[in-house]
Amino acid sequence: MTVFHRNEKREPLPSALRGGVVAIGNFDGVHRGHQAVLRRALERAEALGVPAMVLTFEPHPRSVFNPDKPVFRLTPPSLRARILEAMGFQSVIEYPFDREFSQRSAEDFVQSILVDWLGAREVVTGFDFHFGKGREGGPAFLMEAGGRHGFGVTLVDAFRDEGGEVISSSRIRGLLAEGDVTQAAGLLGYRFTVEAEVMKGKQLGRTLGFPTANMHLQPEATLRPGIYAVRFRRPDSIIRDGVASFGYRPTVTENGDPWLETFVFDFTGDLYGEICSVSFFSHLRDEWKFDGLDRLVVQIRKDEEEARALLTGVSAIGELDRKIAF
Repeated sequence: MTVFHRNEKREPLPSALRGGVVAIGNFDGVHRGHQAVLRRALERAEALGVPAMVLTFEPHPRSVFNPDKPVFRLTPPSLRARILEAMGFQSVIEYPFDREFSQRSAEDFVQSILVDWLGAREVVTGFDFHFGKGREGGPAFLMEAGGRHGFGVTLVDAFRDEGGEVISSSRIRGLLAEGDVTQAAGLLGYRFTVEAEVMKGKQLGRTLGFPTANMHLQPEATLRPGIYAVRFRRPDSIIRDGVASFGYRPTVTENGDPWLETFVFDFTGDLYGEICSVSFFSHLRDEWKFDGLDRLVVQIRKDEEEARALLTGVSAIGELDRKIAF
């Protein structure tokens, strides 16, 4: 997978990637609705015998326009790239998005990016995709522009779940805020996964007999604090089961930042500095404040036992889940 962070005014696109099928969107979450768009792009690229690539934008436009309330990213860029690679894309272009870019006209976007830089053979996007200053470019504009410039346009309707509801990133964020990682996985098509560097904490878990891999998640993350059954993946792709606590450690900390602390089963070693990922399988309980460390240790043993039993019988909910969490 090749990831481009470049501006087309400074860096030409490799010739091998020009003339491909381009899937356009933010794809935050790469959920089943996004996958409908992305798979259509892969199908068109295969039919045409050309490269398949993704054009997305960084940072998320909503965070640019409202920096005081940044978006909780379901899939940060590095994780999104890994998911897109697992789906079969050769490259993802993370185009820089800022206020200046947002003022470019829809025609400028088409001419300078889709035509001159990418040489797009075909564009695939959602039915509600808008672009350009004031969102002046919509589906009708894009199709008309494709006719003028010689590229095809495929629009994909909103994807609905088995209950007939539209799948969206905001809906998944709401489920995660409730701790419902099981239903979130059903909408994503894979287990909700986070990725971050393992950092050194206070090492209290080690003294209690439960050493943990500690990670800081993005501050705007709205995952419900609590205890979760998880799978832990190292950069070498070795996966182990574990139990993780996300939250504020009320038994040992008065006021602190939220941490994700994962007790990785049957593992001894140093993980500091590694970029690892954690996939969430089930919410076991909320955070509780215990009257002393002894009672905390007793509960941790119960959490470990429950997580081990739960993870023993799990199976992948699809091929993408298999590639990410198994």
